[in-house]
Amino acid sequence: MVKWLLFFLVVFESLTFINCAKRGTLTGGLKDTIPPVLVNADPPLNNLNFNSEKITLNFNEYIELKEINEQLIISPPLEVKDYKIIPENTVTKKVEIEIKNKLRENSTFTFNFGSSIVDYNEGNPLPFFNYTFSTGDYIDSLKISGFVKDAYEIDSLDFVSIHLYPVDSVFNDSTIYNQKPFYVGNTLDSVYFELNSLAPGKYEFIAIKDQSKNYYFDQSFDKIGFFEKPIEIPKDTFFLPVLFKEITNFRWGRAKIINDHHIEFPYYGELGKRKVKILNKFDEGTVSFFTKDREKDTLHFWFTPQKKLDSVLTKVEIKDSTQVVTLKPFKLEKDSLVLKISPSNGGKIDFLDTLKISSNLPIAEVNDDLIQIFDIDTLEIPFSTEIDNNLDLVYLNFEKVPNDLYEIQLLPNAIKDFLGSTNDTIFHKNNTTKIEDYGKLFLTVKRRNYQKNYILELLNNKKEQVRRIKNNSENFYTMEYLPPGEYQIRIIKDANGNGKWDTGNYLKKIQPEEVEYLKESINVRANWEFNETIEI
Repeated sequence: MVKWLLFFLVVFESLTFINCAKRGTLTGGLKDTIPPVLVNADPPLNNLNFNSEKITLNFNEYIELKEINEQLIISPPLEVKDYKIIPENTVTKKVEIEIKNKLRENSTFTFNFGSSIVDYNEGNPLPFFNYTFSTGDYIDSLKISGFVKDAYEIDSLDFVSIHLYPVDSVFNDSTIYNQKPFYVGNTLDSVYFELNSLAPGKYEFIAIKDQSKNYYFDQSFDKIGFFEKPIEIPKDTFFLPVLFKEITNFRWGRAKIINDHHIEFPYYGELGKRKVKILNKFDEGTVSFFTKDREKDTLHFWFTPQKKLDSVLTKVEIKDSTQVVTLKPFKLEKDSLVLKISPSNGGKIDFLDTLKISSNLPIAEVNDDLIQIFDIDTLEIPFSTEIDNNLDLVYLNFEKVPNDLYEIQLLPNAIKDFLGSTNDTIFHKNNTTKIEDYGKLFLTVKRRNYQKNYILELLNNKKEQVRRIKNNSENFYTMEYLPPGEYQIRIIKDANGNGKWDTGNYLKKIQPEEVEYLKESINVRANWEFNETIEI
């Protein structure tokens, strides 16, 4: 009995030991989500009468600086030659700022690192970390904040710079073009901004999508938002600037002779009624004309080839005068007639679409007898053609019916360009779908304290304009044959009634026309009718 008891105890203890020693899976604990912490700074934060040549920031863990050149905002701005951030590409617990030149006296400086300081292991950012000091006896303590938005697009803007310029005896309308602001802030990757450590006073407020990151307003590239009057701090504290792209001041680009029958005249801004005059005496019987590019700001001059073309003399309008420019041939390019039918690749054609034949060379003639359109039963369909005024498109007009297949055939010599070249045989197929495959949208607009003109635009999920309607007296609209999908409605307050959205202008202190979006998108389904009410 005793032996059996001893045997049982030995077995029990052995099993217990084995169970206690069983190997488990190491989890490593919870994931680190805590950003780095500043342990100390030398000189300390909010230091007064600052005169050091170096600032040292010590953190509790290893960090690295990510996108420091894009994230770092210094206010008031310093030139790159005035400071240096160490290290730039090394993992460290210490960040140093070398001050290379004398700073402005009696000023509060802020180094805002944005989200550039991240811990090395998990990449947790230390958001909106800033180091502030004063070269005077006190730290400016006022602040402003707000949100930015785009004047026309629904998508939010990010990395928008907020610039403040003291409105004093030297400030004028050209200051934002050639001087850096006194205070700078940034929305980073959100739409919210906040500027701290500001001194009281009157300031010009500018919000800029600063493409060059140079603190200057470049009309050719940057979007801008402003207010008609200067702001007053601390009286004004919260702002909602709306950014827009100005129409670029007109100027001609570098013209180029493409080949013996084509010259390009690029331009910037709105062409308007500006013209180019060709001063050469061309060969007798020469045919010449201008067309406008549909995709880029370029004027095309076409002419029948010359026996000799050493140079071309042109006269263009520049502001209030004219200038004669001599063009020399250089690396001439070859071209030949290329035709494309849209929609391409045998795609679907909607009932409200018109088939278009596009050409890379100006079209001179269309022979309808050499074009045929057949339906799914191979029956020939009557049609008509029309050459666009810009000579780069041919419209094929014919009646379309649901759930049909159309084959378009262009025989040689159906289309001729202005040089007499013609097309090879072209076959193209397009189909229509059933009526039941489309949805219909009924829109009612209720005016609330707005009685001027407006424009309704329907956008698909690619932000492409699908329909565009000007207001009518009934404020009721029907949109038929809509392919299923998500749609957004944009309302343009066309206050001047010119049928388009007008942008603003900083120098003229003109704000852009207001644009609103329906808060929720509309989900159009096949064979459904939808009713929607919009308030303006």
